Amino acid sequence: MSKPPSIIDADISRSVTPELLLGLQGFVAFIDNGIDINAVFDIAAALVNHEVSAAAITYLKSHPEIAQLFEEQYIAPTPNLEALLKLPSDSLGFAYASHMRAGNLHPEFYRKVELTDDASYLALRMRQTHDIWHTVTGFGIDSVGEIGLQAFQLAQNRSPLAVMLIAAITLNTIKMNSDLNPLVRVIQQGYDLGYQAKPFLAQKWEEAWEKPLADWRLELNVTPLITDANSQDASANPQLLV
Repeated sequence: MSKPPSIIDADISRSVTPELLLGLQGFVAFIDNGIDINAVFDIAAALVNHEVSAAAITYLKSHPEIAQLFEEQYIAPTPNLEALLKLPSDSLGFAYASHMRAGNLHPEFYRKVELTDDASYLALRMRQTHDIWHTVTGFGIDSVGEIGLQAFQLAQNRSPLAVMLIAAITLNTIKMNSDLNPLVRVIQQGYDLGYQAKPFLAQKWEEAWEKPLADWRLELNVTPLITDANSQDASANPQLLV
């Protein structure tokens, strides 16, 4: 009787690059310590050239309005929070700036991205709009709210990074002997909300800061499920990126 194939005997065609090793270390660090912004960047870098990321981009570009954004490589200027705080209190711009100030956050919190191709464009645009997505969905920037937003992004973008972060924080929750129910509920809520909403990635938010947040939510079919982040004490919680 022939011996079943062993994983050790398999043809390993993928190189173990420094980026992959850092990504694996980041994933384990996330399990050990919970949300870790540097670990998130390392996981993202490990995934960027993988076939699954290319497949996600292909899916995104199947939406004509998102494909157009990729074609333009639309990037907006860094928001001026002081100016946005002078807009009407019901506007997206005011809500976003208030969210940033409440959490002591900076619009350019993220590791820099050199814009060279579709993958780098997606990474940059998602990092640039991360807290706009928080503001519009209403997900807070505590660990549960962050994972809710990751589930939202999984439904919207088929984001491989979101899968990794959801898995890591779930494993961290098990490791800490914490209650899984709130986490699982917010994952389900985030995915359902992302599935029913119109594509966030297609929006040029920065060209309509003055539009009421309620109008944005109505147009995009978003019903916030969690208290807005700017009502939470988020100063001790680092941001996740997308």
